[in-house]
Amino acid sequence: MIEALKSEDVVDKVGGRFKLCVLIQKRLVELMDGARPLVERNGRTDLEVVIDEILQEKICVDYSRTELPEDCTSEVLIPPGFTPPEGAPEMKVSALRS
Repeated sequence: MIEALKSEDVVDKVGGRFKLCVLIQKRLVELMDGARPLVERNGRTDLEVVIDEILQEKICVDYSRTELPEDCTSEVLIPPGFTPPEGAPEMKVSALRS
């Protein structure tokens, strides 16, 4: 699964390497704090699970919202490639409801 990090597909899906790193870090913290994976673990590490969640578009990053949207299971979500305005609030990881 870590092979996916070598591909530009996962980078393009979230809008850049920095956004990818932030999304991975935030989601890893959620998993370590007890959040349930949104994909089957199948003996994989937390990092591998997060990468799979991103590739399956189960999680993304939102810079602009502060309230929980109806289609979100945790915090907030935005479409990949969104560029936040200057002074936007802290990013929060979100999971789409299936």
